[in-house]
Amino acid sequence: MRRDLFTSEHDEFRLLVRDFVKQKIVPDYADWERAGLMPREIFGAMGDLGMLGIALPQEYGGAGLRDYRFNMVLQEEAARALVTLGTVRTQLDVILPYFLEYADAAQRERWFPGLAAGRLLTAIAMTEPGTGSDLAGMRTRAVRDGDDYILNGAKTFITGGLHADLIIVVARTATDPENRRAGLTLLVVEDGMAGFTRGRMLEKLGCKVQDTMELNFDNVRVPQANRLGEDGAAFGYLGRNLPQERITVAVGSVAQAGAAIAATVDYVKQRKAFGTPVSSFQNTKFELAAMSAEVEAAQAMADRAVSELVEGRLSGADAARVKLFCTEVQGRVVDRCLQLFGGYGYMLEYPIARLYADARVARIYAGTSEVMKLIVARELGLS
Repeated sequence: MRRDLFTSEHDEFRLLVRDFVKQKIVPDYADWERAGLMPREIFGAMGDLGMLGIALPQEYGGAGLRDYRFNMVLQEEAARALVTLGTVRTQLDVILPYFLEYADAAQRERWFPGLAAGRLLTAIAMTEPGTGSDLAGMRTRAVRDGDDYILNGAKTFITGGLHADLIIVVARTATDPENRRAGLTLLVVEDGMAGFTRGRMLEKLGCKVQDTMELNFDNVRVPQANRLGEDGAAFGYLGRNLPQERITVAVGSVAQAGAAIAATVDYVKQRKAFGTPVSSFQNTKFELAAMSAEVEAAQAMADRAVSELVEGRLSGADAARVKLFCTEVQGRVVDRCLQLFGGYGYMLEYPIARLYADARVARIYAGTSEVMKLIVARELGLS
């Protein structure tokens, strides 16, 4: 169906991204999967083409366009080529908004040029062993000591933690028995700070190009100049960015589900069973037709949500609805596509196997499907 979400600027950007993915990512992608991360120089190459600085102000080397649709194009073109952009998505869609909203003038001067150029890479450290979605239950603590904070704790499941130069750490700086959400603060830990160490790189079912780390903080002295926003206000900051984070997951889910269908259509046309192409079987046609309808519905929902996000009107409940629906569609579609590949679908040399493994986490990170249902139920007045 016709999409009216994008302008000519987005279309031009799409061509740039499509060529970059084809030339710089696809040829080496299998090697990156085996290594478990995307090479650092890819960020620099993207920075040179202006891909990383679109939302950053022009005075720091960016384009000054706070328009999520450019981020959407990146995801769609990666999916189209049956790859993902790994930690690029996390840096642009999840982490950069915190710097844009809460960095003061001095911090912008220090960090924004490097972010735009791809020389400074980022991560955000929220999740802790045992906390999961319960952000208010964080145990990582930071205590004021003059003009510094002394940070202690551990974080896990940190995307991009291996290469990160700047890590936004969510830490508890105060405790209020009446309000568990109060007293959380965002502190930017820089690579090389004494007491900051990286733990093991975690082995995952999917998303192999996206390095995922454990991080440890042992009496790390973080200057007050590295605090983002106000002391104790982080829970509100995290909540404001969650709609975009969840839409980011939904957009990727729709794009990858569509890519799975396209790959499956190509495969069943070539594969023969009992002397005839698999595409000629009624079950194959019905399955792919049904999946196509589901993905079309998810695409319309995601496009509408992105429009609301760009206009600043997307609610948390609507973002939850979109993430819930799109990720569940992705799970169903990729599973049914793999079935049509038969035994070959279980082999990692076929991209459907990677799409299948990558899809599973979409119903977990940025809030599980169960948490999405709770958010929607609450908006419906079901306490």
